[in-house]
Amino acid sequence: MQPDWQSTWEGLPYAWGGSCGTGLLRSTASDFQVIEIPVTEPEGHGEHNWLYIRKTAANTEWVARQLAKHAAVAVSAVSYAGLKDRHAITEQWFSLHLPGKSEPDWSAIEIEGVDILKSERHTRKLKRGALKANRFVIRIRSLSADRNTLEARLTAIRRGGVPNYFGAQRFGRDGMNLAHATDLFTGKRRKLPRHKRGLYLSAARSALFNRLLAKRVTDNIWCSLLPGDVLQLDNRSACFVSEENAPDLPARVEKMHVHLTGPMWGRGALMTERQARAYETAVLNDYNLFREGLEQAGLKQERRSLRLVARELAWDWQSDGSLILQFMLSPGGFATSVLREICQCESAA
Repeated sequence: MQPDWQSTWEGLPYAWGGSCGTGLLRSTASDFQVIEIPVTEPEGHGEHNWLYIRKTAANTEWVARQLAKHAAVAVSAVSYAGLKDRHAITEQWFSLHLPGKSEPDWSAIEIEGVDILKSERHTRKLKRGALKANRFVIRIRSLSADRNTLEARLTAIRRGGVPNYFGAQRFGRDGMNLAHATDLFTGKRRKLPRHKRGLYLSAARSALFNRLLAKRVTDNIWCSLLPGDVLQLDNRSACFVSEENAPDLPARVEKMHVHLTGPMWGRGALMTERQARAYETAVLNDYNLFREGLEQAGLKQERRSLRLVARELAWDWQSDGSLILQFMLSPGGFATSVLREICQCESAA
């Protein structure tokens, strides 16, 4: 059995009772802004040229190709911490490996929608996921919602977070990344470019995670401990198994000091124990094709927080009735997972 494509995003259960109204996103690129907060910044020397770029309505991978072309290097020499929305204004770092080469004349480059804000040298390349957070500034227009109800929902999200679902973009248009993953696992597609293969494996893994999280939301235990649950320290990757003689854990979960986790499927035994392991096994038992495919691909068992915290969440009503939201998300968090708990947003882009 395999996950239904649409239910990996559409139809997922809500934590806070469904949307409070409707609104319009991305009427202009400036309505959706993302600013990358890096783990580190360049030291000023080294064989890697780091570029801090503001891009408008531009795809991250496309920008990387243009940078490689201008610097006369292979695309594989260009790195970035993460993919950023195309239909947005985003600021992020890129790095180019230029051993023994002088810095290209970046002032001469002309890429539509791209401005190079900084150019610095560093001793190491920028690695995927090397982020502290992403800061979002999002404007919702044509908002039809009761203001008091919506503000009460925002307050609840600020205090309790939202389910950490993978967003629709992870699965591709009409879930095609999952269809390709199925072809990969059934042997219909064997030779794939490395980045395509990784994309399809990631989609399959994300679908299983969403399935498990959706079940815990439905059962109202996405923030409630089961014996043997694996927890993650807030804003950290470290995990530990809950113990029965730890009476302070429920309070720590409620205060968002620690978060319950779900499996990112791969080889090896589930990290959960006792009742939590039995629960995860039962929920994902029918999805043999995806589980076995991910194991055979060599991925290892990992964990992901079931809860996404919208840090520094703030809102501001505009004179035209639109609403501006500001918040920060940990790496791997989807702004759409926050927005769906607020209102049903149609995208103009």
